[in-house]
Amino acid sequence: MNKLVESADAAVADVKDGATIMVGGFGLCGNPENLILALHRKGVRDLVLVSNNCGTTELGLGVLLKARQIRKIVASYVGENKEFERQFLSGELEVELVPQGTLAERIRAGGAGIGGFYTATGVGTQVAEGKETRLLSGREYLLELPLKADFAFLKAWKADTWGNLVYRKTTRNFQPMMAAAAAITVAEAEEVVEPGALDPDLVHTPSIYVKRVVRGERYEKWIERRTVRPATA
Repeated sequence: MNKLVESADAAVADVKDGATIMVGGFGLCGNPENLILALHRKGVRDLVLVSNNCGTTELGLGVLLKARQIRKIVASYVGENKEFERQFLSGELEVELVPQGTLAERIRAGGAGIGGFYTATGVGTQVAEGKETRLLSGREYLLELPLKADFAFLKAWKADTWGNLVYRKTTRNFQPMMAAAAAITVAEAEEVVEPGALDPDLVHTPSIYVKRVVRGERYEKWIERRTVRPATA
């Protein structure tokens, strides 16, 4: 029942070339920093990543992109990464852009065992190309299919050794859905406690979805654009 592993490197040891990995985070908020860097050190390639975005040019998932470890990314936003732009325009990177709400629902559907769903988002745009459409109550909808993955890499604020997870504020983002949609969910946490130390009513992801837990180290908690209030007289 104890799912704690000794290091991030041990936690990603079975990730192979070509794996599909869901990665938590919104921008650089809630990134599993230690797992991303461990994957970079491992050097696996041809990865398919499902995440809201691909970090920045130098940080987050951008580290894997810069090292040419990613073959395809399914994301909803890519505006902070110049290397992403370069690789996409040169044909080096396969990209599937998905509206943000649709991305979240496709991940949720993957974890819930839903075969697909209809949404009006994207009708009449490039998002609709090649997709089945249906007229419902006089409005056109697109059929969107679920997303699943071999692995999910998550960042928790607290975890117990059994794998119950608590996220902090907006770092929760896509992570509860990803935990359910992956065959193997690996979570790193800032603090790891013994079973019973977490209030059950505050657990966001129950341990049944989590295979491994690692205690994170040396968090930088990157920020894309740091802004401060102007000085007052």
